[in-house]
Amino acid sequence: MRTGETNRPVQLGTFESAAWDKTGFGAVYSEHVAAIYYLALRMLGNPDQAEDATHDIFLRAFRNYGEFRGESAVRTWLYRIAINHCRNLVKSWHSRTMVTESDPGFWERAATVPDTPFRILEMKELGQQIQRALDMLPEEYRLLLLLVADEKLSYEEVADLTGQTIDAVRGKLHRARKAFAAAFASTH
Repeated sequence: MRTGETNRPVQLGTFESAAWDKTGFGAVYSEHVAAIYYLALRMLGNPDQAEDATHDIFLRAFRNYGEFRGESAVRTWLYRIAINHCRNLVKSWHSRTMVTESDPGFWERAATVPDTPFRILEMKELGQQIQRALDMLPEEYRLLLLLVADEKLSYEEVADLTGQTIDAVRGKLHRARKAFAAAFASTH
């Protein structure tokens, strides 16, 4: 977060209003671009592709703002666009991995800078171990864990985003966490 920014949500009213113009979109973009980029990076695994996808996602959101009915938060609507766009990209690439280990600098860029070279190596190895465990999971489990653990979405937001009930999300997250724990243990 840049100096002077607050964590308060952008107040735009509904997208149907004529007031939602380029200025309003700029506020939405500023508030959500980092989170959408991070989500795209985690799903696509390449910073350049994630940047391109982020631009495409916001372009699609701007073009389709009339479809937003205000039944969910703007963030949820943007995440839905982002997830669908990234899934389509991955399908078109015939790839099943969210993050590739071929980019050795990924974990250093994604984590805060540790104090010592040993700590850097330790964090990189841990990150790779976590990613190997995530790669062993079905896509749905990876996505649910990403949305709840990394993006800090509530169960209600995840349910709305994925079109499932809250109870279904809770159950699948429970199974996803158990599967992740087993996969993580097997990567030792």
